Amino acid sequence: MSEKKGRVFSGARPTGRQHLGNYLGAIRNYVALQDDYDCIYCIVDLHALTTLENTDKLKEWTYEMALDWLAAGMDPEKGTIVFIQSHVPQVEELHLMLSMATPLGWLTRLPTFKEKVRQQPDNVNYGLVGYPVLMAADIALYKADTVPVGVDQAPHLEFTREIVRRFNHHFGEILVEPQAKHTEFTKVLGLDGESKMSKSLDNHIEIAASPEEITKRVMQMKTDPARKYRDDPGHPEVCNVFSLHGFFSPDQVAQIEVDCRAGEIGCVQCKRLFAENLSAYFAPFRERRAKLAENPDDVWDLLADGARRASVIATETMAEVKAAIGLP
Repeated sequence: MSEKKGRVFSGARPTGRQHLGNYLGAIRNYVALQDDYDCIYCIVDLHALTTLENTDKLKEWTYEMALDWLAAGMDPEKGTIVFIQSHVPQVEELHLMLSMATPLGWLTRLPTFKEKVRQQPDNVNYGLVGYPVLMAADIALYKADTVPVGVDQAPHLEFTREIVRRFNHHFGEILVEPQAKHTEFTKVLGLDGESKMSKSLDNHIEIAASPEEITKRVMQMKTDPARKYRDDPGHPEVCNVFSLHGFFSPDQVAQIEVDCRAGEIGCVQCKRLFAENLSAYFAPFRERRAKLAENPDDVWDLLADGARRASVIATETMAEVKAAIGLP
């Protein structure tokens, strides 16, 4: 890898085709960071097993996510490593070793663990408890010093930092304590304008959607709840569609705000304009994605090559970890 500002690591569970929240909250930042950092991006399939009871779609979801990532601009030719978590088994080894230095009480007191227990009371598995340790192993294995996160994810990264500090205290300064790099979009609301955009809630817009699909989904979006009639003055500051216009309609958003407040543009017209601009923005992405999808084997080969490159770093880290611990 080349000399840049540092090394970035980030991972995401395989959820198939990515939506607008994934793109604004993570993917576009992943792509932008490639110019200044050595980047390692991982599809964390092992993490997915903590909540999935049916894994029939796991391979398909992994492939669809990889297509979206690559079409969005993650580029191995820039030195970026894109791979599948389970294809570098050293992460499981480091996970085990870090677990020996992580107090159980730390894990069971985490709000995220308690929330998962409420969500899936019949599937509180060992992996669910140890999820944060595996996440720490993901980051520490590649000695990443920078992790892009939203503000809501900052506590997760701080937990990783605590594990790394505890390990280094016991065995020496072997692992790197990562720093957060906050993303611009901390939260992207779904079609309901209230909940975070999510496939499980079916309130999302896929970035690979056709123009027709985009229009259909956008027209379902809730806008200003206080605006009952077309000519009523609007309140764009409370409208999710307007907030997205800020990114996808930069040259028009100022006029949209003026017209909305004056009641000169209705919510339907505002949404149609947003749908047009959203579709146009992702047109090059859809073209690149379709081209990649013509040769699925090439996508799998790229992921395999990423795993080989990641394994080189992982092997070096594990040799240092084992020596520091004193394993024979």
